[in-house]
Amino acid sequence: MTRIDNSAQLETYNILKAALNLFKKPPHELAEAELSQAKTQAFNEFMIENKVLNAPEAANVIITEQELQDAFQEIRDRYDDEAIFLSDLEKNQLNKVSLEASLYRECKVNNVLELISSAAPVISDVDCALYYHLHAEQFHIPERREVSHIFISINPDYPENTHDMALIRARELVQKLQKKPHKFADLALRHSECPTALQGGVLGTVSRGTLYPELDAVLFKLKPGQISSVVKSEIGFHLLLCKSIQKAETLSLAKATPKIRELMQERAKRTCQRAWLSGLSNPKTGESR
Repeated sequence: MTRIDNSAQLETYNILKAALNLFKKPPHELAEAELSQAKTQAFNEFMIENKVLNAPEAANVIITEQELQDAFQEIRDRYDDEAIFLSDLEKNQLNKVSLEASLYRECKVNNVLELISSAAPVISDVDCALYYHLHAEQFHIPERREVSHIFISINPDYPENTHDMALIRARELVQKLQKKPHKFADLALRHSECPTALQGGVLGTVSRGTLYPELDAVLFKLKPGQISSVVKSEIGFHLLLCKSIQKAETLSLAKATPKIRELMQERAKRTCQRAWLSGLSNPKTGESR
């Protein structure tokens, strides 16, 4: 057998994590090629974990019962029903005991790496200021608009959605909204063919380039509270409500510093961890130290 196919060397939990990270699906739902890729990633992660757990620094790292139970409960809380939780474990070739064992291993690896990263240099205000000035474009926030819409599709297979009928329906909604603009959410719920109808047509806060160009061109000319006339895109007709406008701004250094510090500190930690991991193997022999 090849190293990748020898699944006995891999923890089931590692394969499950790899499958979810790569494909957002559990292993039993993967195609053969996907499963192979997940096993490859799981094997690599498993070997790195072994290096971490066999390192001298791991000897004094203790995982408390509370920490383990918190990790277990975090997964358990994703399920409303105990039976479904146990069934899902079984589908993934796990049970409570094996899940706890895997979580213990995961917690210990994470804690060892956290211990190693504590040696990373502290990011200073000067570091933050330098990053801010070198990456000024990252701190410019373009104009954004909070928008809702009503959508009527064009589909010649349905009489009420032919081009002409869809346009008539959209124009009728415009006339109703001209009289009662406060009914936008209600009309969206009853008439819009977009999934956002369930939220009253709310699309959220968008910047230029998020929506279809035809919608952008209209939306960014509307005033707060203003409703557009019928706008046609390649998929149908839209009515837009500009709920509010957030003007373009550039974050000051003071406002940006906390995020910059967090980003740079995390990078410093990762660099420290990678350097430590590289040192766990002898570069000449490939053997663990």
